Amino acid sequence: MKIFSVSELTSAIKAVLEPNFRTILVRGEISNFKIQSSGHLYFILKDAGSQISAVLFKGNAAQLPRMPKEGDQVIVRGEISLYAPRGQYQIVIRELQFLGLGELLLKLHQLKDLLQSRGWFDPARKRPLPKLPKRIGVVTSPTGAVIQDILHILTRRFAGFHVILNPVKVQGEGAAQEIAQAICDFNRYNLADVLIVGRGGGSIEDLWAFNEEIVAKAIFESKIPVISAVGHETDFTIADWVADVRAPTPSAAAEIAIAEKSHLLQYLHTAAHQCRTRVSQQIAQCRQRIAALQKHPLLSSPYGMIEQAMQRVDDYQRWLDRLHPKLKIQQYQERLDRIKNHLKALHPQNILNKGYAILFSENEGSIILSANELKPNQKFHALLHDGKVVASVNEVLENGSRTALF
Repeated sequence: MKIFSVSELTSAIKAVLEPNFRTILVRGEISNFKIQSSGHLYFILKDAGSQISAVLFKGNAAQLPRMPKEGDQVIVRGEISLYAPRGQYQIVIRELQFLGLGELLLKLHQLKDLLQSRGWFDPARKRPLPKLPKRIGVVTSPTGAVIQDILHILTRRFAGFHVILNPVKVQGEGAAQEIAQAICDFNRYNLADVLIVGRGGGSIEDLWAFNEEIVAKAIFESKIPVISAVGHETDFTIADWVADVRAPTPSAAAEIAIAEKSHLLQYLHTAAHQCRTRVSQQIAQCRQRIAALQKHPLLSSPYGMIEQAMQRVDDYQRWLDRLHPKLKIQQYQERLDRIKNHLKALHPQNILNKGYAILFSENEGSIILSANELKPNQKFHALLHDGKVVASVNEVLENGSRTALF
């Protein structure tokens, strides 16, 4: 047989005890009540036959409507814990209701456990809220402040949607049935894109209609997403756990219903601001570039940027003019005229006009180019500008001798 140390045994008992008593409801009378300087409450819960130590820590004690006292009959919810230093088991209290309210608290937790076992609280089955709802259904009292708060939030923030109120009693006899029927009617006639179900704050008795199974069933079976907004932020009901979204207040429910639209509009406002800023920056940059260009020397006069191009055009024009066929023909004509004039100047006839004559051999008719080609008594022809002379050679003289006689 194994021998345990005290700590080992205490740990073993703790491991067996605590998991089996995680969430329990206990009814009893408060005794030996003490408030520590830390703010934690210590006391004993007892009945006629037994007692158990209890502790209510400061955070949970802050939720109490009043401070407990000796002799109070209460119902508490909590879990069993083994306090190892003293080897003592105790109940760590999470909620405390004074007797009278304790009966309802017991009923509430029994229904909560039942519905949780059915999977009605499962986050996986919860429906997402529509991003841009156009029809918002409200199930609440027509005369309370809730509908006014919801309308104030919605109309102040946005337009372009419809609010449809299905008026119901929110407490008292028949309230749960009316609430459930209103939720069913919204679904039957497909009247809304999202539902807000709720009422203002109150005691557990005032909120009890939203703890009824018939309301929980209507919310669970709704095809339209449901936002529960029952009581104040610290109030929780069965409707809150079954609903797709729990809002701490009715006003917050209105905010949640249009949250996506709010985010979208905020995004659009931000984008518009960024666009305006960007366009302003672009305009400023363009103005700076224009100002710089206006100061550029090329833009100081209308011809600044085109004057060189205009000169190049003139150069091209002159070059084309020189290549024009008419000009070429004219140039060739002038050259031809000069050649003709030159040829005319070299024409023998022009030489003859100056008093010269050309000698031709009588027999051969060839020009006589040298005196050595002539002999005395040889006949020849002399061509003058106005006629021809037939003559004969009397004498041929050397260069430097006297002129020959014809």
